[in-house]
Amino acid sequence: MPVNIPRDLPARAILEGEGIFVMSDERARSQDIRPLRIAILNLMPTKQATETQLLRVLGSTPLQVEVTLLHMASHASRNTPPEHLEAFYATFADVADQYFDGMIVTGAPIERLDFEDVDYWPEMAQILDWSIEHVYSTIHICWGAQAALYRHHGVAKYELPEKLSGVYPHRVLRPESALLRGFDDVLAVPQSRYTEVRADDIEATGALDVLAVGDEAGVLLAATPDLRQVFVTGHPEYDRDTLDREYRRDLEVESAPAVPANYYPDDDPGREPAVTWRGHGVLLYANWLNHCVYQRVPFEP
Repeated sequence: MPVNIPRDLPARAILEGEGIFVMSDERARSQDIRPLRIAILNLMPTKQATETQLLRVLGSTPLQVEVTLLHMASHASRNTPPEHLEAFYATFADVADQYFDGMIVTGAPIERLDFEDVDYWPEMAQILDWSIEHVYSTIHICWGAQAALYRHHGVAKYELPEKLSGVYPHRVLRPESALLRGFDDVLAVPQSRYTEVRADDIEATGALDVLAVGDEAGVLLAATPDLRQVFVTGHPEYDRDTLDREYRRDLEVESAPAVPANYYPDDDPGREPAVTWRGHGVLLYANWLNHCVYQRVPFEP
């Protein structure tokens, strides 16, 4: 089944070229079915790339999804054309009185800042608080996960000695979780961050379960027992070349950034990396949509 996105969204042509089933608003309205309403709060500077990554995994599931893209009204994006935001995005004020079956909160390359020093933190905090009553299940990614863990549960983040960048193995701790159905015992997931949250702090809340961890990368997945709040510290949605583009960007501002671990063949940045995480990435979002949203959300036609 398709993901329902605007006809002119640039991601549409990319996804159609990959065989991902997408549908226009007009076609969706002609069908006698209630799609899942999913909001994507896109905090990434390269919004169009992130849209495509997330729509790809959502479009690989058997459920029809209607997507609403959101951006921060209190922050001026320097890397996304204003015309794109005007055409395809809404702000929190536009949807504050609405309800969504699910929401995705992306990461943002600002994890070295204290939360309160982020220019849009008041709006971010408002949206996170709003999501408790207005969204059935929310999946938070990378900095979005750290921000939500801090806002909802008081979990601190800690700066790492150096950037964690690469594709790392993580062990499944709770295979019985609906979020991890069909998973192997070990899953590879891209990580790209300067900070971490710690399992002991998460477990100390008494309100969260740690679902997957890595020896090098630490906590990967945590969630509330009812799976209405899901926290993912890595990027299972990343494209083949995303870590490569980030590494090339780091080379422009740092003298010798670490080569992303377990990514390039023989750790050679001149060679094309192999995708080793896509299957688990698609399955994670499929399980979230099916077991955390579709199977649980109260149905209203």
